[in-house]
Amino acid sequence: MKLDTKPYEEKMKKTVSALEESLGYIRAGKASSAILDKVTIDYYGSPTKIKDIAQVKTTDARTLTIQPWDKTTLKLIEKGILASDIGITPANDGSVIRLVFPQPTEERRKELCKQVMKYGDEAKVAIRNIRRDANDKSKEMKKNSEMTEDEQKQSDKLTQDLTDKFIKNVDAVCDRKKEEIMSI
Repeated sequence: MKLDTKPYEEKMKKTVSALEESLGYIRAGKASSAILDKVTIDYYGSPTKIKDIAQVKTTDARTLTIQPWDKTTLKLIEKGILASDIGITPANDGSVIRLVFPQPTEERRKELCKQVMKYGDEAKVAIRNIRRDANDKSKEMKKNSEMTEDEQKQSDKLTQDLTDKFIKNVDAVCDRKKEEIMSI
């Protein structure tokens, strides 16, 4: 009986998805509505995401426009953005809020690339921890005579192949993001 690698593969897929989501929050000088996903405002006593109370559009490569359905929330949205850590000052014209993303300097781009690599390294560590869990499970199954030594080696090889595949995925995701950051 070989080790079922499906649950470990799913965990590795989730790790790569989480990495992609985290990298979506890194500003590369291009407007992205994903940057507002973490920003919440106090709307009638409950924390509410901006996307739930306003239309968020990318009007050009470096500008986001936020048009609330209820104009009375303009000030709340503006305060929420200022209080967040996105580092952009909103421009409120009375009916919409504009966020203009400045072009990052070369030094800032290099910092962002380092941040991307840090996230990538964390994802690789998580994938390797999943590999360790799978290998521990196969050792336990061998110890309990649920599998032979050959089956254990085969399971460990399958797990290593999965690990290698997902490490390459992480590298590809990070390389794409770094390319996006470094392109002007």
